[in-house]
Amino acid sequence: MPLGIIGGTSLFGSKFLEDAKEKEIETEYGTVYLLFTVTHSHEVVFIPRHGKEENIPPHRINHKANIRAFKELNVEKIVGVTSVGSLKLDLKPRSIVVPHDYISLCYIPTFYDDEIVHVTPGLDEGLRRDIIKVATDLGVDLIERGVYFQTVGPRLETRAEINLIKNYADVVGMNMASEATLAKELELRYANISTVDNYAHGIIAEEELDYKKIVEAASKSKSRADLEKVLKKLMDVLATS
Repeated sequence: MPLGIIGGTSLFGSKFLEDAKEKEIETEYGTVYLLFTVTHSHEVVFIPRHGKEENIPPHRINHKANIRAFKELNVEKIVGVTSVGSLKLDLKPRSIVVPHDYISLCYIPTFYDDEIVHVTPGLDEGLRRDIIKVATDLGVDLIERGVYFQTVGPRLETRAEINLIKNYADVVGMNMASEATLAKELELRYANISTVDNYAHGIIAEEELDYKKIVEAASKSKSRADLEKVLKKLMDVLATS
């Protein structure tokens, strides 16, 4: 079965899939741009979350189409890669976190718009453990647990919002809960790797956040190189397991 990877800001300009072939797939929820590569005779399907031109804002991402595309391509394992802000002073930028749970108190898309179905959301523990083992074997430091709090973009969070949610979560982002929940609805295995690219708004009182600076910092961060190293090895391991 192919392995699925979906990434965003933390993979802008990445070279780990530079030899991959481009393709578009039509789903009932919309068109999805994909990149295909092969490792150990197994396909890896990569979806750039923000589109081919990296210009789809968080609130316009078609999560339903993306996850449905994985399903139609017989992808059973999905690794979501997200850029996040830290909600804790001791969780420093350039860290890598493998969340074990998530919170989203706002709207999450669903495939069950016309029937009553209640899935129990969660991240795939086996896939999480695979990620942690690969990183450990490579000597890459990462944080093995963390709660991801999903907010609604495209704006960043207010200081008051961060002051509230920092008591309940470790990192904040705009995508993972939607992807994980939709994957669970389609009975796909989903785990996440989050790169900490900044402190959330107000964690450091004098720091003002700027999205362009966040992307620039992410592209230069050592965590970016470590992330790519883990993904390359993970592609090999999961493709042969």
